[in-house]
Amino acid sequence: MKVNTMQQEMQVLAAEAQSMTRPATGQQVGEDFGQLLSNAINNVNGLQKTSSELTTRFDQGDRSVSLSDVMIARNKSSVAFDATVQTRNKLVEAYKELMNMPV
Repeated sequence: MKVNTMQQEMQVLAAEAQSMTRPATGQQVGEDFGQLLSNAINNVNGLQKTSSELTTRFDQGDRSVSLSDVMIARNKSSVAFDATVQTRNKLVEAYKELMNMPV
């Protein structure tokens, strides 16, 4: 089951990579970036919810949830959140640089 989930995640990532490489013009670029950013944030949110749910189920004694499942979900959400924070920091830094440029 986990192999299928991993394959599905890889297919989704491949599809996103394909959509990022297609040529876009004008306003569509901004909309694509905004949608991509929104999707990434929603993905991080979903990973955090899954991690929280698995942790709660494990704490309540659900035998179908192993400690390794909980730790993997927690690490996935942690890495995704850290990447999101790093991306935000880079975007804010780039914005500040643009605002400080002389016109």
